Amino acid sequence: MDNFVYHNPTEILFGRGTIADIADRVPDGVPVLLLYGGGSIRRNGVYDQVRAALGVRRVVEFGGIEANPQFATCMKAVGLVRAEGVRFLLAAGGGSVLDAAKFIAAAAVFDGPDPWEILRTHGEVVKTALPLGTVLTLPATGSEANGNSVISRAETREKLHFTSAHVFPVFSVLDPETTFTLPAKQVRNGIVDAFAHVMEQYMTRPSAAPLQDRIAEGILQTLVEIAGRTIAEPADYDARASFMWSATLALNTLVGCGVPQDWSTHMIGHELTAFHGLDHAETLAIVMPGVWRHKLTAKRAKLEQYGRRVWGVGTAEDAITQTEDFFRSIGMPVRLKDHGIDAAESARRVEARFRERGDSFGEDGDIDAAAAGTILRTRA
Repeated sequence: MDNFVYHNPTEILFGRGTIADIADRVPDGVPVLLLYGGGSIRRNGVYDQVRAALGVRRVVEFGGIEANPQFATCMKAVGLVRAEGVRFLLAAGGGSVLDAAKFIAAAAVFDGPDPWEILRTHGEVVKTALPLGTVLTLPATGSEANGNSVISRAETREKLHFTSAHVFPVFSVLDPETTFTLPAKQVRNGIVDAFAHVMEQYMTRPSAAPLQDRIAEGILQTLVEIAGRTIAEPADYDARASFMWSATLALNTLVGCGVPQDWSTHMIGHELTAFHGLDHAETLAIVMPGVWRHKLTAKRAKLEQYGRRVWGVGTAEDAITQTEDFFRSIGMPVRLKDHGIDAAESARRVEARFRERGDSFGEDGDIDAAAAGTILRTRA
């Protein structure tokens, strides 16, 4: 197990009725920017709960954050922050809204000429940010308890990420009841997203980290156990609570402590979203089994361990098959053709994008442009 520093400053407020607790955590006497997406928080009652908790504070609202938050939209919010003197951000919604809030928090105080540099440098230029809190309504990305953000730019067909300790939420509210009205597709996506987050930190090579392996496997087993139930029974509080907590632990920086990490599935997946508009989780379900098969020799030991401990199967190949079958069982396609996408053309475009940037990912740094193209051609 390698050396590491573990630091997570986010306070988690978990359970029924916890939105009211933000009353004691959002500062008084400064303008607050309330960020949200397409309006679902008004329909499910979250908006009213948040406004009640904020009381007489001066609140500036900004809605319309997209499912893949757009740079242009975020920059409009940055302008509003500066014009209104906002000093605290409160994001209510899913991972996209939370990701947007992190970028806005950093961009609003960025002293460079072009805030896109925050994304282009993956956060290296971020020196400070406005404080933010979150009210999570869609478990998936883990953004409620980490410093990660992913932003898209439509005009250049780019989807880039940044990471910074400065944009960890001060607090995050996780009330499972806020998820009861989610469409089944969004729940399916969230399960796959959380599953893939664990795998990017787990499915590498043995690293003498038995506790980290068991934490990862526990999250995977929990997701498998509750996936069907929480989709079929949206108001099952216990299932939704397990789903929500699993998604948070999947990417709150704990699982990856002291172990090698991959992330090639995500980086290839980001390009599929940028070029084809697929949901993020849809790209992960397509790419991840392809990465594993491409790296079968290097990943065999961990695939076999995963197969034994999570699925009760003995071979790496069977572990991959079980994973694809699990995704299909909750309605998630695992092939490009399922979305009407030509694999050869998609591979060409993604390979060119990787080559243009000189990108390479994976625990061994060997998922480069050629490898990305090869992987996608196998996912026809």
